[in-house]
Amino acid sequence: MSSHPVDKSMVRHAPGEPVIRNVNWGGLKTLYVKEVRRFFKVQLQTIWAPAITTLLYLVIFTVALGARHEVVLQGRPVPFADFIAPGLIVMGMLTNAFANSSFSLLVGKIQGTIVDYLQPPLSTGELLAGLVGGAVTRAFLVGAAVWLAMALWPGVDVTPRHFWAVLWFGLLGSTFLALLGVLTSIWAEKFDHAAAVTNFVVAPLSLLSGTFYSVDALAPAFRAVSHANPFFYVISGFRYGFLGIADSPVALGSFVILAIDAALAVLCYQLLRRGWKLKS
Repeated sequence: MSSHPVDKSMVRHAPGEPVIRNVNWGGLKTLYVKEVRRFFKVQLQTIWAPAITTLLYLVIFTVALGARHEVVLQGRPVPFADFIAPGLIVMGMLTNAFANSSFSLLVGKIQGTIVDYLQPPLSTGELLAGLVGGAVTRAFLVGAAVWLAMALWPGVDVTPRHFWAVLWFGLLGSTFLALLGVLTSIWAEKFDHAAAVTNFVVAPLSLLSGTFYSVDALAPAFRAVSHANPFFYVISGFRYGFLGIADSPVALGSFVILAIDAALAVLCYQLLRRGWKLKS
């Protein structure tokens, strides 16, 4: 028998023995880069167009109500433009995070390329992280573009006072809508289904969350309904990062959105693991 040592790199692994242990960082990076490149190739539509559309909201409302119009927030008068600017920024982030993640798996099911997501050596957690990571990246790019457009617009102050709150609630809110988009992408069987969630769930919740008005000015019944809207806590916390004041306690908002994110993550993980509506 030969006494030469055996090169272990040339030895085949036994069937069923995992070759990639722990986290497949290479595969996760590949999926994330794929998701980012998919929307970045059409950045005029996915990043800059939402920034211009959101800026138009600011221009229309400030022109209609006048530059001197103010909103009373916790007893402190705030210029209306400064009040709605943070809400418009994060609203653009949320809607684009949902749009990105709700498209990925759905287009794969419709075009018959869903195997490109399911066949690679990625765990369920890695697949979910890649999809959510791409959506959150798009959300922050849109948020940066909207902020830049508003910073260049005269009469609007979008200087952050608590930068940590801007990043924290931007991350929580973007993750929330990214997970909701993944859930929609798993459930939907055609683009009409995803559009229905956008039109009848995401749009109403975002518009009725205190973006254009202070919840404190509402009647008690409507105020209670607003406090049941998770979008309200995202916008309130994000606004705190710019104004230093908010409609609700920042700690409460963090807890509520973090709990929702955790629940949605567990639900999406279980559905992806079972292959519900993804595998025949």
